[in-house]
Amino acid sequence: MLNRHARGFFTALFSPLARWLLRIGVSPDAVTIVGTLGVVAGALVFYPLGQLWWGTLFITAFIFSDVIDGIMARMQERGGRWGNFLDSTLDRVADGALFAGVAVWFFTGGADAPIAIAAVLCLVLGMVVSYARAKAEALGFHANVGIAERAERLVSVLVVTGFTGLGLPTVVLFATLCLLAAASLVTVVQRIVAVHRQSLEETEGTGGTASEQAA
Repeated sequence: MLNRHARGFFTALFSPLARWLLRIGVSPDAVTIVGTLGVVAGALVFYPLGQLWWGTLFITAFIFSDVIDGIMARMQERGGRWGNFLDSTLDRVADGALFAGVAVWFFTGGADAPIAIAAVLCLVLGMVVSYARAKAEALGFHANVGIAERAERLVSVLVVTGFTGLGLPTVVLFATLCLLAAASLVTVVQRIVAVHRQSLEETEGTGGTASEQAA
């Protein structure tokens, strides 16, 4: 939902920057890679040191590369499979680093194991959400369903983690991570159900066709 409503706004906001980057010879792939490295560095350097606010600001400065590279690709009319593959793969790397950084801090200096465990659950379930869709599409099914889209997960965890660094009670972060984990689990179930339904329809259709041919 957030993806759909925000796309037009961010496209208008970042189009001048995207156009300038193309003009000076920067490729969409380079933006994707640099953006991912920035997010990973912020998550795995600042967060484990307990610098939640500054880490969030650092990550935010790079996270919009995921929007900019897409705008650049469309401007070049290069929305090919390689770009989609690279972008999707590095998105998973960035997401994993984000939740891992939170988990490391709260397992160590933050001394709050429940938050750390909730962050690990978000990391694992987020990967399963992505894998379920990728595997379904590889098998020819559609699995673009679910209540936990990537944009919502990122915005929620970044905002709450950042404000936790400014003194927001940690229970708010714990509750947010638990809700994200639950939403991811629901999304996994929704995708399994969707693929199972399509598989049954495919089997019934094949059976019906075979019966008609036999008749």
